[in-house]
Amino acid sequence: MRRVFCVVERRARGALSQAQSALVLASLAACALLVAGCGGGSEQNAAEHATSYKLAIVHASFPSKQSMAHPAALELQVRNTGEATVPNVAITVDSFEYTSSYPGLAADKRPIWAIEQGPGPVAKPSVQSQNVSIPGGGQTAYVNTWALGALAPRHTQTFAWHVVPVKAGTYTVSYTVSAGLAGKAKAQLSSGGPVQGHFTVQIAPKPAAVHVNPHTGKVTPGSFH
Repeated sequence: MRRVFCVVERRARGALSQAQSALVLASLAACALLVAGCGGGSEQNAAEHATSYKLAIVHASFPSKQSMAHPAALELQVRNTGEATVPNVAITVDSFEYTSSYPGLAADKRPIWAIEQGPGPVAKPSVQSQNVSIPGGGQTAYVNTWALGALAPRHTQTFAWHVVPVKAGTYTVSYTVSAGLAGKAKAQLSSGGPVQGHFTVQIAPKPAAVHVNPHTGKVTPGSFH
């Protein structure tokens, strides 16, 4: 709980005017509201029960060979195989970024993939604008976790990330499925194990070459270099 201090100006001598008295009372009332808001509130995870839910990954795709600046898509489909509604199905993806040891950086986290759009619907701006790196409606307060709400029994939810590789190399991208964001609701396979997986991806420093068949006019993709 944070302490809240209210500073009220007062005269050195003499009584306060009627207007100044009203200002003092309004300031004190505002302080009281701030203090009330800080104390005794319900916990963030109060609505989440400590329960295990049966989930499964029914589809997982992410190209194993990619190239710099060439868009790719990571897609995961989660199915509720249990009998109870999952409170808030969420996926945490690790290794979209790496930790740099270069001296003098303000932040040591650097992207391997730039996320152009995350899971969930994109809110339409109220004014004409240019959307850049759209987070998606599934974005949460956690930088590497996306949630798409409740999932009914025998239903499937699709998570999709549209990304662009920006760093060449070979990387392992791991993901973990959760049944909530507060840590109480657990996601489990029918075998009782965690719902998780990984991809091994090789990012080439140059885009794949393409060739045009002079007879048919069709574009044939080449190999990554």
